[in-house]
Amino acid sequence: MEEKKLYNAVQKFIPLSGGREIMIETGKLAKQADGSVVVKQGDTMLLATVVAAKDAKEGTDFMPLQVDYKEKFAAAGRIPGGFMKREGKASDNEVLVARLIDRALRPLFPADYHAEVYVTVNLISADKDIQADALAGLAASAALAVSDIPFGGPISEVRVARINGEYVINPTFSQMPDADLDIMVGGTIDNILMVEGEMKEVSEEVMLGAIKFAHEEIKKHCAVQIELSKELGKDVKRTYCHETNDEELRQLIISELYDKAYAIATSGTSKHERSDAFDALEAEFASRYSEEELEEKAPLIHKYFHDDVLKKAMRNMILDEGKRLDGRRTDEIRPIWCEVGYLPAAHGSAIFTRGETQSLSTVTLGTKLDEKQYDEVLFQGSEQFVLHYNFPPFSTGEAKAARGLSRREIGHGHLAWRALKPMVPVGEENPYAVRVVSDILESNGSSSMATVCAGTLALMDAGVKLKKPVSGIAMGLISDTATGRWAVLSDILGDEDHLGDMDFKVTGTRDGITATQMDIKVDGLSYEVLAKALEQARVGRLHILDKITECIAEPREDYKPFVPRIEQIIIPKDMIGAVIGPGGKVVQDIQKTTNTTITISETEIGGVVDIFGVDKAAIDAAMARIKGIIAVPEVGEVYDGTIKSIVSFGAFVEILPGKEALLHISEIDYKRFETMEETGLKEGDRIEVKLIGVDSKTGKLKLSHKAVLPKPEGWVEPDRKPREGRPERRGGDRGERRGDRKPRQNHEK
Repeated sequence: MEEKKLYNAVQKFIPLSGGREIMIETGKLAKQADGSVVVKQGDTMLLATVVAAKDAKEGTDFMPLQVDYKEKFAAAGRIPGGFMKREGKASDNEVLVARLIDRALRPLFPADYHAEVYVTVNLISADKDIQADALAGLAASAALAVSDIPFGGPISEVRVARINGEYVINPTFSQMPDADLDIMVGGTIDNILMVEGEMKEVSEEVMLGAIKFAHEEIKKHCAVQIELSKELGKDVKRTYCHETNDEELRQLIISELYDKAYAIATSGTSKHERSDAFDALEAEFASRYSEEELEEKAPLIHKYFHDDVLKKAMRNMILDEGKRLDGRRTDEIRPIWCEVGYLPAAHGSAIFTRGETQSLSTVTLGTKLDEKQYDEVLFQGSEQFVLHYNFPPFSTGEAKAARGLSRREIGHGHLAWRALKPMVPVGEENPYAVRVVSDILESNGSSSMATVCAGTLALMDAGVKLKKPVSGIAMGLISDTATGRWAVLSDILGDEDHLGDMDFKVTGTRDGITATQMDIKVDGLSYEVLAKALEQARVGRLHILDKITECIAEPREDYKPFVPRIEQIIIPKDMIGAVIGPGGKVVQDIQKTTNTTITISETEIGGVVDIFGVDKAAIDAAMARIKGIIAVPEVGEVYDGTIKSIVSFGAFVEILPGKEALLHISEIDYKRFETMEETGLKEGDRIEVKLIGVDSKTGKLKLSHKAVLPKPEGWVEPDRKPREGRPERRGGDRGERRGDRKPRQNHEK
């Protein structure tokens, strides 16, 4: 009897360079979700699902989208660490991948669609050389494509790296060490939506070329999804009605309030004064209605006032007059002031203030033990340089408590970390673990870029030998597709970010870009506009760098007096065990007795030993102990030793840490001692000894105290005489006699 197939799977394939391909499969797994696909490349598989509520919750006037990305440890044949032995809260990497997906999907849902949508992407099989995050955006979009959820896609996301001067799509982990550009690009078949990544001081032209290269690949991914959607009959989406509008009220608000809002927008007042004036204008209009009428009309009044009055007034002001909310020109940077060393007890600190945005950043220097350890599905190891970003509610004047770390804080901190990372020395160039913390004290536009600038200042204040200063700037775009007018804005305000068509952050040195993040909210953005934005960003970035270097031109020559010091020594690999000792006994004793912290790591050049101490004397004491352990005793050298034990025929003396040798009773003095008690020596005594020989067979060391003493006047070296009653032995001592013996002959029985 023929076995009946219990599912109907549909597969589509996307060819990649180098004979690789991506497979999209649906109809096999998670069929109760509104949309479900498996995306596979090599042995890497992602399961993406999407589910939407049937209707919107009452009072919801926004897009309640939730995107989660999760990597299963079993995907790579690993068991999670920790007591629970199961996956816990999302790691920073998982949050960052989820944000990448969200930023590409969110703008494409219909503006009037307010049902809750949950997108979940799980890594269920992991090829250890394939970067799964490059496939996550494609998987999420494909799940939407095979559902009936209204969506303006499809989209896809790809990674582009430049390796040896050539652009590569979705490179492997093993290819990345040779890359000088690493960006993720998301887009539809027609437009670019999102860009994020890091570079090693590349030019604007190189970055623009990478975006164009990525878009050609994205078009292929979108075409396959469109084909799949049509084949499954999912190109027709569900109907919905999530908004009830009042066109008469909309037109009334526009006619009565637009001119007044325009006047406030062009007044050049501060953020809070302007906000209060807008709120008063809205409240004045609403006051004409009774409480019963406002129950229905208040949400619509607020919506029409913000979307049809404020947004249009601010945009037209910029396009008509070239004037911005705070009175600046489109390419003008807000006033900047900086200060370093503001916190006297911190290892490094700085304040960076640009307009109404302010970051107070600190630098702390630690040992190798302070490095960030991570144990994720595809990443294990440590990070010497970390950056943390905090955004408390008071920075925007909000009266609420800070409740944990938000995804936004993780994302903004990661962007600033990427910006500074290429310029922070690590490894042999810098023995310290480095932590930068940016606390945003005021915010009105691009606090992540303020973090980059404040971080640069604080690192130089701490004496970290930053390779080059880094600055960052946030750009915006206001465009009118109907008239073809557009304006690129430098150093955008918060309102310009919310109401604009592009938010584009770029960081770098004087020689090139180090990181970027871009979100495009308008269709049909040309590469001409993008090139203009990049060039205007470069000019603004250099202006900000001038302000930074006016405050502090280069890193301080030395660390501050209270910064714990680190000294480093390279030891032979075969001596690492001796320094550590059995069960760590030796290195622990050195740390305890010298009040230092010591870390040892094996590298290609040998064992790298970092000694971290509060003062030079402690470090010197620890260094002397380690040098003593690795030192090789030399015949003829004189050592200041310590007597460790007394035996009947002499004393064992420690001449170097962990190295003891016999001082025979006959080598203690020129006069003869019958017993060790006559010598007066005891355990713990310091004694100067000379290494007079090393046994070639056993490696045992022979010491002499007599050899460092002046010879008595008239001293004559005594001749060796045979013991009384015994004939003199031929051939010297027993070992020599044995050496003279002839080997035994084998005889047959």
